[in-house]
This record gives sequence, structure tokens and C-alpha cells, in this order.
Amino acid sequence: MGSFSIWHILILVAVLVVLFGGKGKISGLMGDFAKGIKAFKSGMKEDETVAATPQQPQVPPPAATAPRVGVEQPAHDRG
Repeated sequence: MGSFSIWHILILVAVLVVLFGGKGKISGLMGDFAKGIKAFKSGMKEDETVAATPQQPQVPPPAATAPRVGVEQPAHDRG
């Protein structure tokens, strides 16, 4: 129980490599992680704004009530 197995040693080596393996590895990993979270949040906000704005159907007005522009009315319809 007091001795390390091969798995303990491998995990310890992996942690040491991640921590001390090179210049800026942890800050680079955390920066990428933060960018991913920001992109996820902005995507969620876009989905909320699209869902919040109701889509109203575009219905054209009936032809009988639409005013006619540029068409002269017959003489008997003039007031």
C-alpha cells in the first residue's frame, strides 16, 4: 500500500509535464478554454434573441381595399 504502482508514476509524470512542460502551456490552455466558453455564451445569447423576437407573418392587404396609385378613376366615381 505504501509503494507507488506504474499508474501512479505515469499520472505524476503527466501532471509534471503539463505544469512544467514548456513556456505558457497552462496559460495557453486556459486562454483556449476561456475563448470556448465565451463563444458558447455568445451563441446562447443569439439563440435567446432569435427566440424572443416573434415572427409575424407578412400578409399582403386585400386587393379590394388597396389604394390604386396612378390609375385614373372613371368619371361617374368622382365626387
